Amino acid sequence: MRRREVLVGVTGLAALGGGALAAGGWTPLESGDAVDPIELETIDAPGSTAGTASVPERGRVTFVELFATWCTVCESQMEPLAAVHETVDDEVQFVSATSEPVGNTITRADIATWWRDHDGNWPVALDSDLELTEALDASGVPYAFVLDEANAVTWSGRGRKSADEIRSAIDAAGGG
Repeated sequence: MRRREVLVGVTGLAALGGGALAAGGWTPLESGDAVDPIELETIDAPGSTAGTASVPERGRVTFVELFATWCTVCESQMEPLAAVHETVDDEVQFVSATSEPVGNTITRADIATWWRDHDGNWPVALDSDLELTEALDASGVPYAFVLDEANAVTWSGRGRKSADEIRSAIDAAGGG
């Protein structure tokens, strides 16, 4: 393929994407944007009981991580998450959520087993209808967010993050 054809193709895709954004009214979530609480199903797994959780929980700093069991980066992220979880108190809501299609390619038991095998010990939830993922404007996994007591996003990060980076973001939001 010649350079000119590549440039024309890329320009066309950019125009198409820009038109879709304009038509859909999509604007990326920015730091400071508040998120309404969403009820998520929680799974019976280490550190988590079956039931529901409101995420984010108004009145508490919230750390939420979106993950998938098939994601190798998510797997490697479990160690720093566990290190941070051990240092936060009950003033911080700490939760991980997956939007994997439970009942299709994975079961709740599969998620609980993965959680146990990777030393998860905090609430794990299902974002089955992508409501939380969409509210946070997340694209991909792992994606982590810190929200303050008013449910405003104060920090977000995609990919692998260090325990120090996550803890600093929680502290900065008032979850120290």
